[in-house]
Parts: sequence; structure tokens; C-alpha cells
Amino acid sequence: MNVRTFQGMTPKLGERVFVDPSAVVLGDVELGDDVSVWPLTVIRGDMHRIRVGDRTSVQDGSVLHITHASDFNPGGYPLLIGSDVTIGHQAMLHGCTIGDRVLIGMGAMVMDGAVVEDEVIIGAGSLVPSGKTLQSGYLYVGRPVKQIRELTEKEISFFPYTAGNYVKLKDQHREENYGAEKPDAKS
Repeated sequence: MNVRTFQGMTPKLGERVFVDPSAVVLGDVELGDDVSVWPLTVIRGDMHRIRVGDRTSVQDGSVLHITHASDFNPGGYPLLIGSDVTIGHQAMLHGCTIGDRVLIGMGAMVMDGAVVEDEVIIGAGSLVPSGKTLQSGYLYVGRPVKQIRELTEKEISFFPYTAGNYVKLKDQHREENYGAEKPDAKS
């Protein structure tokens, strides 16, 4: 089964969620309404919590994980992701906070304690180092990321467009019975 309980914590799925059968979601995870989790994605809330907002899309091969609390890292870092976020193919998000209306490019990495404010684009292959904050309204690119320029109105209007587009696509997959919700999820 690809939606699994771990240490007594069962993922909570909002309404109309799509989890591809090849993806794995486990532990202390909450997915908001209309979230889509695409093939070969791993969302592993095994030592801290993961929260994903409404209409967020997690593309193929992405890894979403946390940092546990320890003497080295008191409190640890949960993974908190807002609404209307598009997470590109093979992105890695680890113990960070992502605001609303964010586009994370393919292969990008966002590390422990990083904060990405609302309405940000992170370019493909970029690295957001631990503890860095990305200011709202900008494009960031590079390894490590650098603020490149302010977002255009067209780019800002793309956030709700792409979120809505993935809601439509996941609904088509659900209609064909791919990623049907588990019995313990809301329908």
C-alpha cells in the first residue's frame, strides 16, 4: 500500500486527493484538498510532520522529508508547504517552509530551515541552502540561489493557472481510477 501508517501516524488526505500508485506517503503527513502526488514521489513524515496546502502538485520523482529533533538540531524542522504550489520533477524539499503560489523548478533542492515566501519562482536545478530566506515576488536561480529579478505580472498570474491545470489533470487520473483514495481518506 502506498499510503502507510508509521508509528501510529496515518497520513490524512483532504478531499479529491490524487496519490499515484507508485508514490509513497507515510507517517505524520497531511495533504490538503485537490493535492496531486505524481509517480515515484516519496513524502516521508516518519520523524516530524509534513503539511501540504490545497491544490499543490508534487511532480514525478520528488522527495519530501523532514529533519528530526536532536541535540544537534533542537526542535528539528518540519516540512510545511502552502497552497497553489507546483513542485517540479525530481525536486527535493527537506525540512523547509514554502509559502503559497510558489513554483519550484525541476531538480531544485530546498534545504533545512530555508523559508520561501509567497509568490516565488525557484529555477530548475537551483539549491536553496539551509537557513536562507527567499523574499516574495522574485525569481531565484543558481547553486546556491541568487535573487535575479522581480517577477512579472504574467509570471504571477501563472501560479493559479498551473495549480488549476494540475487539479484538472489529477481529476482525469482519478476518473480512470489511478491513485484512488484509500478507505480512511475523505472522499
